[in-house]
Amino acid sequence: MRFLADENFNGKLLAGLRAALPDLDVVRVQDTDKVASSDPELLAWAAEQGL
Repeated sequence: MRFLADENFNGKLLAGLRAALPDLDVVRVQDTDKVASSDPELLAWAAEQGL
């Protein structure tokens, strides 16, 4: 399962999750070209990407 962490997701929490669950597949919005997209746009893109 893949997850999308949007710009408002706490970075420290994400780092902790990744440390505890090294196989966790998380895409950060900040690492894509979707920064500042509206929620509906982001949700549609995430669905297309299988997130």
